[in-house]
Amino acid sequence: MANYSPYFIAPIFSLILALLLWQLYPSLFSTSYFKWGILFFLCVSGLNVYGTLLAGWSSNSKYALLGSLRAIAQTISYEVSMALVLLFPLFLVGSFSFFEVGESQESIWLSFLMLPVSFIWFVTCVAETNRAPFDFAEGESELVSGFNIEYGSAGFALIFLAEYANILVMSLFSSILFFGGSYMFFFESDIMFMLKILFFAFLFIWVRGSYPRFRYDLLMTLTWKGFLPAALSFLLLIFSLIYFVY
Repeated sequence: MANYSPYFIAPIFSLILALLLWQLYPSLFSTSYFKWGILFFLCVSGLNVYGTLLAGWSSNSKYALLGSLRAIAQTISYEVSMALVLLFPLFLVGSFSFFEVGESQESIWLSFLMLPVSFIWFVTCVAETNRAPFDFAEGESELVSGFNIEYGSAGFALIFLAEYANILVMSLFSSILFFGGSYMFFFESDIMFMLKILFFAFLFIWVRGSYPRFRYDLLMTLTWKGFLPAALSFLLLIFSLIYFVY
């Protein structure tokens, strides 16, 4: 009975965090806007690991605990490169607001200016949401179903609601940060915004159907020896350009 409370709290906590991020949706008809939206996004997404940790530890199962530890190591590793990639649109726009980042791309999308960085962002989003080919938290061949193995009915449903809500919200932020949000070459439309979000959500499914699961050591090598040095090099290049231009 000792672990009952965290066992039941974990799925609810994960879903609450996923729904909190939807407050950052920069609609044309919003009544309020987050001035520090990107900072809020980093804080809330950093708390996501605790839902996985609670679910795996309180399940009292070796499979669940191993799955949660792998998911936590993966999420924390890719959060480093995600935070560094987020600095690029911040430097170019000079604002922490998602709405202002979207508005700044009225004439040209940031993905055209930073194609390698936008690719790194998308791969990082796939790894952050534990989707294939990076779904090591749920490796059926070695961990049965991972950290959610002991959950059924409502708890299982809440965990997967949180997971798919995170996929949609990462699609939302991808379209804002690198593809202009509701803007399409001087034309502004909420329908265009929704189409972009659905396109990125489709990409998540497309990647899942196209690639086999990575090896775990290759996954960690990709972020620490690939994305991290690349992001730091691009940042150094931008700093140098700003220094010599201004």
